[in-house]
Amino acid sequence: MTTEIHTLVGAYVLDAVDDIERAAFERHLRECDSCRAEVDEFRETTAHLAHDTWSVPPPWLRENVMAEVASTRQLPPMVPEAPAAPSARGLSRRRWLVSAAAVVVAAAGAGAAVYAVQDQRVRDQRQIAEAARLNEARVRQILAAPDVVLREQPVSTGGRVTVASSRLQNAGVVLLAAESAPAGRVFQLWTIRPGADPANAGVLAEGQSADVVVLEGLPGATDVALTLEPPGGSAAPTSALLADVKLA
Repeated sequence: MTTEIHTLVGAYVLDAVDDIERAAFERHLRECDSCRAEVDEFRETTAHLAHDTWSVPPPWLRENVMAEVASTRQLPPMVPEAPAAPSARGLSRRRWLVSAAAVVVAAAGAGAAVYAVQDQRVRDQRQIAEAARLNEARVRQILAAPDVVLREQPVSTGGRVTVASSRLQNAGVVLLAAESAPAGRVFQLWTIRPGADPANAGVLAEGQSADVVVLEGLPGATDVALTLEPPGGSAAPTSALLADVKLA
């Protein structure tokens, strides 16, 4: 057994040793009460830091580290005639301090990352809420137009498609309320214009069978159609029309 093995306490707890060092240190632990005590203390420290209730480093850890810094004797200067060899205990404590400081930095970074993620989620939710508010206001504006025209047609598989169109607003609102789509298929809306291929007007998510869609420039179209497509939608209709609302 060598004195250097005492210095592996911090690295062993943080799993920063190779297989040979781990095996040697675990044999040493069976004989060294001091190292066993340090391993237990360091594991308790890292367990506190890893607990999911901490998003920032606990205040007591910084105080403990600073207290250890103040009480730990520094290495003496190198003297060629009689170089002073630090004790195994001193090296172990310094290694513990380095490891603990690294844990503090990592925990602080994790706390900042958690805050950044939470802050981004708040911003995302605000943007979603604002988009929903603007969409609802636009729907009300189109439906309240003095020239709005309502047209509807049943869906062949059950349900109904209603289209409200306003030339003054140069827009329309499509209200879809259908029966559930078959497994592995989704509803997709299309606008049809003279001399042009059907254009995607909205793809519903899997399992979704109702939606309200605002279509700007709708009065220039002749039809609003509905088909069943693979999840994610298609570039062009791949199945028979389930509904075809004539606008002209």
